[in-house]
Amino acid sequence: MFTGLVEGVGKITATRRLTEGLRLEVAPPFSVEELALGESVSVSGACLTVVGIKGRVFQVDVSPETLGRSTLSVKKAGDPVNLERALRLGDRLGGHLVTAHVDAAGTLKERREGPEHLELTFELPESVAPLVIEKGSIAVDGVSLTVNAVRDQVFTVNIIPYTARDTTLAGLKIGDRVNLETDIIGKYVARILGAYLPAKSGLTEELLARHGFL
Repeated sequence: MFTGLVEGVGKITATRRLTEGLRLEVAPPFSVEELALGESVSVSGACLTVVGIKGRVFQVDVSPETLGRSTLSVKKAGDPVNLERALRLGDRLGGHLVTAHVDAAGTLKERREGPEHLELTFELPESVAPLVIEKGSIAVDGVSLTVNAVRDQVFTVNIIPYTARDTTLAGLKIGDRVNLETDIIGKYVARILGAYLPAKSGLTEELLARHGFL
């Protein structure tokens, strides 16, 4: 479990195709001595297991499932990645509950730069769009953000200077793809209500409000 509060930006130093999946070598902004084999690290929003440590880098394996749902399949040496180590019991939960199990990849459609803040608008797949609500939480490349506005398959978030400086989000360009994880609570609510709703009724804010969830 993670919070979506990125600890720093690391860099992919090497990639290697496996029989099934992909191995990444990542140089973190913190000492690899702080890591242990078998522990989980969120790499741009994807929960991966540390399978090796050598020199100043750590290695993680990316499964076919994660490659199919995330942007890690196109990462190459030199690419920056957001990193967060797993939450410990007793830690402050400053962001929101993030599993780092990527739901799907989204695409940056617009970016608007103000005097200080950066506004980013993403398009997301129809399959996960109903799980994104205004003022709800979403993780974009592992960064916990609040949804400012949502319409159909498009949502907008605001990036404060601190987040722009300490994550990869400020470097995104129109057309870039990002890893998205919707709020885990919303997914459970959708699953539970889905058993009582007609197949095509859909999960809407109005429906959630009527049943006391909002």
